[in-house]
Amino acid sequence: MNILVTGAAGFVGRNLVENLKNIRDGKNKTRPNIFIEEIYQYDLSSTPEELDDYCGKADFVFNLAGVNRPEDPEEYKKGNFGFASTLLDTLKKHNNKAPVMLSSSLQATLAGRFGTSEYGLSKKAGEELFFRYGVETGVRVLVYRFPNLVGKWVRPNYNSAVGTFCNNIANELPITVNDPNVELEMLFIDDLLDEMYDAIEGKEHRCEYPAAGETIDGVEYDGLTPRWCVNGRYCAATVTHKATLGRITDLLYTFHDQPLSLVMPTIPKGSFEKKLYSMYLSYLPKEKVVFDLKMNCDIRGSFTELLKTSAHGQISVNISKPGTMKGQHWHNTKWEFFIVVAGHGLIQERKLGTDEVIEFEVSGDKIQAVHMLPGYAHNIINLSETENLVTVMWANEIFDPNHPDTFYEPV
Repeated sequence: MNILVTGAAGFVGRNLVENLKNIRDGKNKTRPNIFIEEIYQYDLSSTPEELDDYCGKADFVFNLAGVNRPEDPEEYKKGNFGFASTLLDTLKKHNNKAPVMLSSSLQATLAGRFGTSEYGLSKKAGEELFFRYGVETGVRVLVYRFPNLVGKWVRPNYNSAVGTFCNNIANELPITVNDPNVELEMLFIDDLLDEMYDAIEGKEHRCEYPAAGETIDGVEYDGLTPRWCVNGRYCAATVTHKATLGRITDLLYTFHDQPLSLVMPTIPKGSFEKKLYSMYLSYLPKEKVVFDLKMNCDIRGSFTELLKTSAHGQISVNISKPGTMKGQHWHNTKWEFFIVVAGHGLIQERKLGTDEVIEFEVSGDKIQAVHMLPGYAHNIINLSETENLVTVMWANEIFDPNHPDTFYEPV
């Protein structure tokens, strides 16, 4: 299959092209039904001759080209309608029946505040052009009305408030939030890409956009919400997220502070928080990609907290110099894993009130996790005379200096 991507240098285009390459080159094996031979990239630097060539060879077309924020409103029609006409005329010229996808916008619904939008009107005109093309040629046409598109490589200070917030907070620049209660609907780029793969496979998700105030099956629609139906005129990605500007910026400042607090916020699989954190990190300047950790050092070695979580404790690393012993304490409810990753050591544990000691000889040559049991005094000894003993330690709770639950007791 040969795939043509117009607007290939834009936010969606770059992400789509790079990920199509992964499928083409066998790096992404999650879509075994997609076989790609060539990816044709068309953007503002391309020539009409290249477009003509690509339109003759393409087996699937992603039309992502468009104008978002021109100086002259007339450019909306030229960029969002004019090029679409050129593209479709060129496909007709070659009698190419390849499926064609159009990247439109929810503003094309002309619902609510979008009712007088020049951008929305131009997108709506582009949609109708594609629909007519589908009727005239019998080609499968996929028109997507996207909400706010977000993710890595979104251009800040352009047409994405979320991209601007990520960039500015990561780079210690001010942000302006006029109303923190304003809610955004966001489509993350990875969820969009999953839908694009579905489209290639002929499994796009179809829908309609009932008018604002229309009630269907007991549901009142707002003009912006898709109603899923097998033969819908439009297409949409099935996974989007809604959050207020206040919620978004609060999360971003939490991410910003993580290198100081070491606390990792809750980021469940597929969650808005997880996706937003990944997006935020893509804006970090070079000097923030690395950050120092506080090493607590003494003659025995060092102890450094690495990561904390509100629900799942913390991770630290302990370095013991040759011949030294650390620990010699016990806990009531706190418990730990000791995982030696380098060196040769001995872990000892003794249940309080008894003389019975259990021992575990540990080594970075065979990595094991050893429970530090509640109610047991425990220590760790470096048996080497020349090498440091490096131990990764997980505790079931964040250390609280006011309630340390740590009491001196020799094993």
